[in-house]
Amino acid sequence: MSDTTTGAWIEACAKDDIEPEDVIRFDHDGRTYAIYRSPDDQFYATDGICTHEHAHLSDGLVMDEIIECPKHNGRFDYRTGEAKGAPVCINLKTFPVRLDGDKVLIQLG
Repeated sequence: MSDTTTGAWIEACAKDDIEPEDVIRFDHDGRTYAIYRSPDDQFYATDGICTHEHAHLSDGLVMDEIIECPKHNGRFDYRTGEAKGAPVCINLKTFPVRLDGDKVLIQLG
């Protein structure tokens, strides 16, 4: 059985791999995720591909709680996945995140 169907917690990266107000790409089991570190040092995870034109969000710009897609500048609130600006209109899926020491874990599925 795949990790993506079990709801397992998996290590995505080390805490120090992400600067505050930044995003990195994480690939696992054929799927791309985006892992974010907010300006107030909280961690979040969403699908890593824009819902509009399938661009990698890790190539986008993080501003406060917003990720801006690099392709057409659509914006999402990475904390909730909510689409915030045209041309995006479909929300991103979000995933629970927790810290285990210096490791950032996300719950899949």
